[in-house]
Amino acid sequence: MPDLNAVRQSPDAPSAVVDWAARDHITLTGLRVQAHHGVFDFERENGQAFVADVTVWLDFAAAAAGDELAATIHYGVLAEEVAAAVQRDPVDLIETVVERIAATVLAHPAAQRVRVTLHKPDAPITVPFDDVSVTITRERS
Repeated sequence: MPDLNAVRQSPDAPSAVVDWAARDHITLTGLRVQAHHGVFDFERENGQAFVADVTVWLDFAAAAAGDELAATIHYGVLAEEVAAAVQRDPVDLIETVVERIAATVLAHPAAQRVRVTLHKPDAPITVPFDDVSVTITRERS
């Protein structure tokens, strides 16, 4: 079975594979944000809770060697940026919001790859459910 955490490094290196599960990463779990996304008018008017989980892969070596915050990604700042990305500019689809979050994370020069899951726990679904979420993985191009 193929390793789903391994992806090709680039189209120029078809045989090179990165084991992302073994790489350095920062994970933010359960960032709760109130926002106004959704296809229904009441979702836009009333808003609802969204919960973001973000994992960003980067190399910690330089930051650790010099104990230098500037050589990594400040996770407190990252959390605020992710929350702002969720809150701004209401859209119909949470798929649009996760792309926005991924772009925000990859704007950090140290970020190599990001996985974003956005939960919409109060989605207007007519059957009992615990959660609905979408997940994407994006890499620096």
